[in-house]
Amino acid sequence: MSVAKITEITSNSPKSFEDAVDTGIERASKTLKNITSAWVADQSVSVENGKVSSYNVRLKVTFVLE
Repeated sequence: MSVAKITEITSNSPKSFEDAVDTGIERASKTLKNITSAWVADQSVSVENGKVSSYNVRLKVTFVLE
């Protein structure tokens, strides 16, 4: 029987939402073991001078406890 935990993280990227997700998962995997899934709970953009300056995501990351 497995027991999993969900944690929430935020991440951003100047490139895209996809890159923000990739960056968040890559960083989370440095401290969380056994990540099995993640979903985007929220997404937004930051705007400077009328242009998108960064893409922001709030992720819910699931990992299995040892």
